Amino acid sequence: MQEDKQFLSKIANAFRFLAVIILFLNYYYYFNGFFANNGWAPALVDKVVLKMANGSIMFQSPFITLGFCFVLLCLSAMGTKGKKNLQKSVGRTLFYFLGGAAIFFISVIFIYGKYSLPLRFFLYLMTTGIGFFGIIKGGNYLSRLLTTNLMNDVFNEENESFQQEENLLENEFSFNLPTQYQYKGKIRKGWINVVNPFRASMVLGTPGSGKSFAIIIAAIKQQIAKGYSMYVYDFKFDDLSRIVYNALLRNMDKYPIPPKFYVINFDDIRRSHRCNPLLPELMTDIIDAYESAYTIMLNLNKSWIQKQGDFFVESPINLLTAIIWFLKIYEKGKYCTFPHAIEFLNQPYEKIFPIMGSYPELENYVSPFVSAFNNEAIEQLEGQIASAKIPLSRIVSPQLYWVMTGNDFTLDLNNPDEPKILCVGNNPERQSIYGAALGLYNARIVRLVNKKKKLKMSIVIDELPTIYFKGLDTLIATARSNKISTILGFQDFSQLERDYGKAEATVIRNTVGNVFSGQVVSDSAKVLMERFGKILQQRQSMTMTREDTTTSISTQMDYMIPQSKISNLSQGTFVGSVADNFGEDIKQKVFHGQILVDLPTLKKEEESSVDIPIIKNFKSDEEMKSVINKNFLRIKEDIKFIITKESERLALNEKG
Repeated sequence: MQEDKQFLSKIANAFRFLAVIILFLNYYYYFNGFFANNGWAPALVDKVVLKMANGSIMFQSPFITLGFCFVLLCLSAMGTKGKKNLQKSVGRTLFYFLGGAAIFFISVIFIYGKYSLPLRFFLYLMTTGIGFFGIIKGGNYLSRLLTTNLMNDVFNEENESFQQEENLLENEFSFNLPTQYQYKGKIRKGWINVVNPFRASMVLGTPGSGKSFAIIIAAIKQQIAKGYSMYVYDFKFDDLSRIVYNALLRNMDKYPIPPKFYVINFDDIRRSHRCNPLLPELMTDIIDAYESAYTIMLNLNKSWIQKQGDFFVESPINLLTAIIWFLKIYEKGKYCTFPHAIEFLNQPYEKIFPIMGSYPELENYVSPFVSAFNNEAIEQLEGQIASAKIPLSRIVSPQLYWVMTGNDFTLDLNNPDEPKILCVGNNPERQSIYGAALGLYNARIVRLVNKKKKLKMSIVIDELPTIYFKGLDTLIATARSNKISTILGFQDFSQLERDYGKAEATVIRNTVGNVFSGQVVSDSAKVLMERFGKILQQRQSMTMTREDTTTSISTQMDYMIPQSKISNLSQGTFVGSVADNFGEDIKQKVFHGQILVDLPTLKKEEESSVDIPIIKNFKSDEEMKSVINKNFLRIKEDIKFIITKESERLALNEKG
């Protein structure tokens, strides 16, 4: 190695020496008169030099002569191995090298100038000398430059970019999102192809990351255009509901049997249908009543989710289960509604326990309460009942009673003979009140739609942690075979763990097949980083010593999308992975890019969109309040009638 360096150094010096010789011959040839006038041109030297120059192409023009010198100097610079210096900039190097070359060649004008020969020779000598040393200095700096700048990609963007899916893969069930991404320093077009939406999709990201705008809305529109029946939980009514309604109007011809559009909205009664989630015809077993009670109580008491099995958690659930099933079997379910169940629970327990205890179907559910009552364990009994009464009393509302006691439609949304699209609206300001009622709709819908021989359906739950969705993990695990697409939107895994419990949140997270993530931080970003896996990345390092600079290149497996990158994604930029099908393989399932939204089309659609129509047209607000209050009072009277009638029946039985 040392011998090679010495050899290169000798060659460089030889080229530089040869360039000096040619330059001096250049002076002697083109200013021969000056040398002769001063007696510096011996006859022998003059004869040899002039004869050699006249027979050489090198001296046919001063530009050719200087060009030979310039080439030799460049070759000498290539052989120079100077110590690398971080302070040597490209600009400074080019200044010396190109500036010197310019002066070097411009000096030719002094050969043919009109002023005196000595002055022309002096100017020519000075300019060629300055140019000569400028070229040498520039070449010397060039050898000291770092040819590889390891600071050009400080964020490792290029190393962490990868080839993504660029082909549109579409089928009758898919939704597809166009993207643009960076790869090998270029912006490329790609596609996120969710060819199997039945393996569930989760969309997460901090507020403002664009998860609803870029993904959820696009998925809703495409699925309606492909003939899905649909259930949409609209946390900020009517943000999504209006979009769903207008998408349905534009695609009504895509359905063999046009679906009907329904809305559940407790805030605006005029724009809400009425639906009884406890419709007796659709409850076939007391397990249905238990699941309904379970969902209601856990939505009212989110802390109970992590205390399942505790006495004071299970007791109120069992009590409400018994009440719901009692109303189901009493007079063929004539009074089986959620508002009737609330009012029945609020009756004196010394009246309701004997009534329910007289029905064999309810005996096991109410026996602990009856035993406590018979044994005069009043404090325990009051605690059990209060655990149910207090949270349920928060949702007593004439509007809620009105909506939940009607029968405008049933919840079998993917019924092939009667398809439906349902939007249920929540209100962030009344989330704790409406959550229980809407959670009851969710639980009943999941039980009714997740069956064989039904239409393809999409369940869209935006802001999932705001509502407890009973059986969500089971739905994700079993919905694929029943053609049910589930799209879950939330902000962060920790939010899901807080409201669903760590165990259930982990199951939901790990069973979802399609993942979309905008900006998330901390543990959520770490979990996603590990899910996306690693790719082979190139590592380059440089070592500078007094004698030499060495560069080493290595490869290693490193995270495809690191945690820091996920934590700093821009709005509209998402990372994630998709699942594929047999026969529809997606080679690169992971993506990282900006989702392209067709803003002009969206603007046109928004301008032409219409409001959700008025469903129940009251003549005035007073009439609306009157109708709603009459319904509220009627429910109370129904329960009083049941208590009176059943009490009389029990009294007659005792006498008999």
